[in-house]
Amino acid sequence: IVQRMDPATYERLAVSSAYKLTELWDGVPVEKPVMSEAHGDVMVELTFLLRSQIGRDLAVVRVNHAKLAIPDGNYFIPDVAILPTAARGDPAAADLWRVPALLVVENWSPSTGAYDSRVKIPAYMARGDAEIWRVHPLERTVLRWVRQPDGRYDETLIEGGRIALAALPSVEIDVADIFPG
Repeated sequence: IVQRMDPATYERLAVSSAYKLTELWDGVPVEKPVMSEAHGDVMVELTFLLRSQIGRDLAVVRVNHAKLAIPDGNYFIPDVAILPTAARGDPAAADLWRVPALLVVENWSPSTGAYDSRVKIPAYMARGDAEIWRVHPLERTVLRWVRQPDGRYDETLIEGGRIALAALPSVEIDVADIFPG
C-alpha cells in the first residue's frame, strides 16, 4: 500500500527522526536505500576535502542530510551538497532548501545509479543548481554539469586532475583524492 502526501505534509514531517533519510518522490515518501562501502568512502572523503576549504561564513556543507525542494513538489537528499550560508533558515526546522545549491553531488551506486541519472540530475538542473556532479567510485570519474548564464548546462567527464568549483573557484578538488586507495 502506497501512502501519498503533499509537499506541505512532507515538510512538516521532515524534521522528525522517522523522515531523516526519506525523500518525496511523486508524492510518495521513500527512504534512501543502503549504499555500498565505496559509496560511503567517496561521500566522506569528498565532504572532508570540501569542508577543509570552505569557511562556514561562505557555505554550508551537507552530507546525506539536506532536503532539496524540486519545482515539481519532490524533495531529494543528495549525497553531498554545498549551500549558501546566507540562505540558512530556522536552526530547529527541517533542513529544507529551496535556493539553488552551489554544488550537488550524487555518488553512483548499483541500487540508485540509474534513478539518479534519469530523475535526480535533471531535477537539480530544474532547481538551477550552479554545479552538479555524478561521482562514479568504481570508474573513478566525475561527470560534471556546470550551469551557464543562459540556464543550460555544460557537461564534462573528468578522469583526473583538479576541479575548481564554478561557484567557489578558490575551492579545488583533486579527483584522485576523492577515491580511497
